[in-house]
Amino acid sequence: MSTRIAFLKGHGTENDFVIVPDPENAVDLSPAAVAALCDRRAGIGADGVLHVVRSAAHPEARHLAAEAEWFMDYRNGDGSIAEMCGNGVRVFARYLQHAGHVTEGDLAIATRGGVKSVHLAKNGDVTVGMGKARLPEGEVTVSVGERSWPARNVNMGNPHAVAFVDHLAHAGTLYSPPPFSPAAAYPDGVNVEFVVDRGPRHVALRVHERGSGETRSCGTGACAVAVATARRDGADPAVTGTPVTYTVDVPGGTLVITERPDGEIEMTGPAVIVAEGTIAAEWLETAAR
Repeated sequence: MSTRIAFLKGHGTENDFVIVPDPENAVDLSPAAVAALCDRRAGIGADGVLHVVRSAAHPEARHLAAEAEWFMDYRNGDGSIAEMCGNGVRVFARYLQHAGHVTEGDLAIATRGGVKSVHLAKNGDVTVGMGKARLPEGEVTVSVGERSWPARNVNMGNPHAVAFVDHLAHAGTLYSPPPFSPAAAYPDGVNVEFVVDRGPRHVALRVHERGSGETRSCGTGACAVAVATARRDGADPAVTGTPVTYTVDVPGGTLVITERPDGEIEMTGPAVIVAEGTIAAEWLETAAR
């Protein structure tokens, strides 16, 4: 008989993921296998894979097992490894609830970007403690065609370049990574957000995610945008002692981002499990060749 591998499909503001439950880290998810799963024509289709592993069973997370039982081994749609994915953490938490591993309330999830605090609310929203933003010094420029813009360098455990534009259409097709300079600012590539104003403390974005292309949403990107917009607007909770909240529209929905005076950032939004099933291990092996 064919060996079957369980999977689920979920999304957070239409940033979609294949979820592979694998508590003991027994499934070999090579970069080619991840890319095959995420292929929207020949595979299941997704922006990335959420590999669900107990922290104690994964060599990269064993040191975090005392803080968080579960490790989000996140992979981009092209098979590359990412430090963090904000929408992914929300969907990961929703899966743990769906599977009966956790209930409503607070939990901790280990990621390559550290342990994240999560709250599963009764209304279905999920809030994730995203940590603190770092704002590296130095000027950065991003370009699309003949247009160029200064960008704010924001690191949310992964790198972002936030550019304020007049129209979201100026971002172009986002089929390929927007060029940036200087190259030394992002030696491993960067997520690029193009941002317009919608109203007081309300912005909208389009994003090219490193390793995935344009996606319908990016959680760490929404946080980076909120921080960059706050600084542009002259708001710094560390200085004023007052939290600042921005509503961030993404193509797939809306996220609410709050930066606290201690620098900690919280992101709130929906997370949905839409399907589950199995795939043949033989198919995955063949597709990954």
